[in-house]
Amino acid sequence: MASIKPLSDRVLVKPVEAEEKTSSGIIIPDTAKEKPQSGTIVAAGPGKVENGNKIDMSVKKGDKVLYGKYSGTEVTLDGEEYLIMRESDILGIVS
Repeated sequence: MASIKPLSDRVLVKPVEAEEKTSSGIIIPDTAKEKPQSGTIVAAGPGKVENGNKIDMSVKKGDKVLYGKYSGTEVTLDGEEYLIMRESDILGIVS
């Protein structure tokens, strides 16, 4: 099994699957589904160094997060879809 360890201030996110149907039971075709904007952090880098000071990550593995609609780079690992993005692309942590 392959794995990815994000570097610097990057995180690996598993996006939440888009809804298959509406609350009233209408099935949504793939072409009309919204791109997910939330997911779970699978791995996080160690943080970044800025002006000689290490800045730790404010998110960790297992956090559920919200991110911008077009944030990150899509990657496929062992048939699963993931996003790699900078911590600054994350809008917030869902609690």
